[in-house]
Amino acid sequence: MELAETGGDVLGALARMARGAVHGEGECWCGPEEVRVLADREDGAVVRHGGLVAKAHAPGTEDAPHAARLALAAHPDLGGILLPPVPGPRSGRIGDRPVTVWPYGPPVDPGDPDAAPWEEAARLLALLHRTPPPADPALPAMRAPAKAALAVGRMLRTAPDHPAAATVLAAWRTVTDDGGSGPGGDGTRAYLCHGDFHLGQLVRDFRGAWRLIDVDDAGLGDPAWDLARPAAWFAAGLLPADVWARFLGAYEEAGGPATGTDPWARLDLPARALTVQTAALALAKSAAEERALDEVEAVMIDTCARITVSRTAPASAASS
Repeated sequence: MELAETGGDVLGALARMARGAVHGEGECWCGPEEVRVLADREDGAVVRHGGLVAKAHAPGTEDAPHAARLALAAHPDLGGILLPPVPGPRSGRIGDRPVTVWPYGPPVDPGDPDAAPWEEAARLLALLHRTPPPADPALPAMRAPAKAALAVGRMLRTAPDHPAAATVLAAWRTVTDDGGSGPGGDGTRAYLCHGDFHLGQLVRDFRGAWRLIDVDDAGLGDPAWDLARPAAWFAAGLLPADVWARFLGAYEEAGGPATGTDPWARLDLPARALTVQTAALALAKSAAEERALDEVEAVMIDTCARITVSRTAPASAASS
């Protein structure tokens, strides 16, 4: 979306802040591809202007956890893993939404799935999980488990009568009934976690190296949740077995602590939760848009049905 095609006070204010961060009061010579809305969601609106992007975070973002997460992104120990924010007094607010400024980085090309950087992503996650958490400021819990619960709540508010809602709820009960296995997944300690990993959370920095972005859900917790989305896609048959093997192998070779001798024993519960989260959001969005489920959304509903019958992963996943 070009800025001229969008409306709304948030996007307009964000566009002005992005322009000011790049040009100040000077003239703008940026081309249309360099001045664009990259995202317009309630939980994050992002506008690019030249070499920077300005992001309006979710309404009601709490100041202390937000500040701790920004400090984490800027921490020198994470310099080769997380994309840091632009230093200096460039942040601000739009109503109750904090705004931050970041370097623009080219994202993963969704039109070229064969070139997706699965191994690079796995190594970044392993490095993140292996990094000792900074002592100051104190980090909040990562939000992956909370986001799964929020998705189910959204489905219940917006699509309670959908024919597939009962299937999703039954699968969700297997997650809540099983609970967790401790802060770090091994019952010992919590690790640094991204909290919302998928390939859309990767960009190249100015040197061309891949970096993780979006720390809104980062914090301390079980690192298995950062592998849960690709694990869920694999279990659902949406991620080819060879890609899953490459991703998991690269993570383990880099010393990632999320798996252990039996990877699926650690990944099964978070993968079930991400399956339910994806299915619940699919029902909520399809109901709001008054449309039928698409093919991928229907696969996630079918996977919820399998979870309800058996909590274990499909044979292909269990044997990986």
